[in-house]
Amino acid sequence: MPFTLAHLSDIHLAPLPPAHALDLCSKRITGYLNWQRKRRFIHDPAVLGTIVADMKAQAPDHIAVTGDIANIGLEAEYAAGRGFLDILGKPDTVSFVLGNHDIYVAECAGFAARAWGPFMLGDDGETFPYVRRRGPLAIIGLSTGVPTAPFQATGELGDGQLGALGALLHRMHDEKLFRVVLIHHPPVSDAPAYKRLTDAGAFMRVIARHGAELVLHGHDHRDMLNYIDGPNGARVPAVGVPSASVRPGMDKDNAGYHLYRIEGVPGAWRCEMVVRQMSEDGDVREVKREAL
Repeated sequence: MPFTLAHLSDIHLAPLPPAHALDLCSKRITGYLNWQRKRRFIHDPAVLGTIVADMKAQAPDHIAVTGDIANIGLEAEYAAGRGFLDILGKPDTVSFVLGNHDIYVAECAGFAARAWGPFMLGDDGETFPYVRRRGPLAIIGLSTGVPTAPFQATGELGDGQLGALGALLHRMHDEKLFRVVLIHHPPVSDAPAYKRLTDAGAFMRVIARHGAELVLHGHDHRDMLNYIDGPNGARVPAVGVPSASVRPGMDKDNAGYHLYRIEGVPGAWRCEMVVRQMSEDGDVREVKREAL
């Protein structure tokens, strides 16, 4: 039987909790104004509920969430985010990595660790990068969430994560596991520079040296598939999903998620991607099936 991994991203839980004046004496003020002007009309909890119900009906073996549960990093968003993660499943069945909205300002790192910590821990209790062995998979979680200036949405891994990632990929290869890397910012993107992963080149050099079987990301709110170089001429699929809470017709792609059905052995892995997306009439349907 194949192992089924579900992937969703960019939850952007709505509604936004009340914000006090002191909360907005930071970068949060720009995000708050953007939420009131635009984003509150885009992200819909009813849409998110429909996506999650459809995903759970597919009975995946594990769920990966690649960041941006929060919007502007208000402390109350993290309690709500924990409630969302608990709906998805227990921490050992749900793996989460941080996005730029989750670390909107510096104090958010503490909020996230306290509320979401069990979903961001590896088998040995480590975090970022962490590794979780689930069935034939090694799920490797990275954080690109860093505080940035107003009007910036960049991400960064840093030398520490990049160095540790190489060693983890090498070890998981030796353990003959199917390596899935979770990251919020895409390594390949046509987004403006102020939204990109600043050390994407260094990340791709690690993948080129050590390899991976699959890279999953969010951030661009698009259904994306790029191939990046692995060792010995291999090509590693880097796949993005739309926001899971977008009202139909209100963003680049309608809300959706992916399923990955993985089976086989090293050197002969098989991975089938199933794309499920909300239609204009509010139903969630399979729109594509593809071997990666």
